[in-house]
Amino acid sequence: MKTYLVGGAVRDRLLGLAVRDRDFVVVGATPDELRARGFKPVGKDFPVFLHPDSAEEYALARTERKTGRGYHAFAFDTAPGVTLEEDLRRRDLTINAMAEDESGQLIDPFSGEADLQARLLRHVSPAFAEDPVRVLRVARFAARFAARGFRVADETLALMRQMVADGEVDHLQPERVWSETQKALAEPTPGAFLGVLRECAALKVIFPEVDALFGVPQRADYHPEIDAGVHVGMVLDMAARLAPGDALIGWCALTHDLGKALTPKDKLPSHPAHEHAGLAPLDALCTRLKVPSEYAALARLCCRLHLLAHTALQLRPSTVLDLFEQLDAFRRPERLHRFLLVCEADKRGRGGLAESDYPQAAYLRAAHAAAVAVATQPFVGQALAGPQIGAAIRAARVEAIAQVRRAAPSE
Repeated sequence: MKTYLVGGAVRDRLLGLAVRDRDFVVVGATPDELRARGFKPVGKDFPVFLHPDSAEEYALARTERKTGRGYHAFAFDTAPGVTLEEDLRRRDLTINAMAEDESGQLIDPFSGEADLQARLLRHVSPAFAEDPVRVLRVARFAARFAARGFRVADETLALMRQMVADGEVDHLQPERVWSETQKALAEPTPGAFLGVLRECAALKVIFPEVDALFGVPQRADYHPEIDAGVHVGMVLDMAARLAPGDALIGWCALTHDLGKALTPKDKLPSHPAHEHAGLAPLDALCTRLKVPSEYAALARLCCRLHLLAHTALQLRPSTVLDLFEQLDAFRRPERLHRFLLVCEADKRGRGGLAESDYPQAAYLRAAHAAAVAVATQPFVGQALAGPQIGAAIRAARVEAIAQVRRAAPSE
């Protein structure tokens, strides 16, 4: 029985990054032997065990054979005779197919270290094509490492295109698509996730609502980048810059402009009422991918209300209060916080505007704080009926917002 450190821990150490999770492969053992040593089984599809002391994952070396379409259509062999190289050969990318033995010696049968140095995301073997999830994984790794100069190898991109053409991507399970997407949205450059999927023609299959934005023109005075799809990629990257690791903000950034793909051609390059037109495709996308309820709810609010944030300095105080109430910002102030970050990413995710100011956010935060500070108890103590109390509180909040607006700078 031999144990090897594998995968991301080896890759990240060679890149000089902090190692967060360590995974191990065990060669020459059986499930019974690991259980006898106190390891706890957790794997469903194949034997994975937790170390009795560290709780780190140890998987038996395995090979796999495709038996049909989709992610689950595999047969696994975890016999003690499976070698480390056979286990590494079934992995997705060469940079993830390296191992270290117990003395720290690098084992690199597929030149992963060379690909790290060349900044290449390259598949290990033709078996890559057997698992459609790997298309999403490559795009996700691009989102993680694009800022470090990584790109997808030409031969890997060609293989991914062939997988799309063969219909493999059509069989992706919604849960797997969402899982990989959520992880990609938390990476430093999620715009690269879209870019890779589009380059291999998978975006049209997996996210047709987003793919439809590419090639749609916008007004150059507002959007120097012109293309609505390019804009969404820029907004994604700006959202990741403003709120690192927040996939919820990333999801809202990704979906805020879906209505622009539905603008009648005679209205282009303007997009009147796109904030309302985008709700139907957004709902369809969230339903299809089984998106968590808070992601779907906040994305809907960002889609419908983001233009109000952009014009906040021209809005009446009562309209600003309406905005807070629609966001449920008095009970859930974190919603307003995230909403404003999405709106700022939308404003700054445009050609030449990455370093521009967004005074609307500062104003709305100050207006919200002033409205929250309005004490409700004095109104309750007055001789007012229920609806009158609500109206009095609302009037006081509107006046508090008006005072903030009078002190705010002009746009």
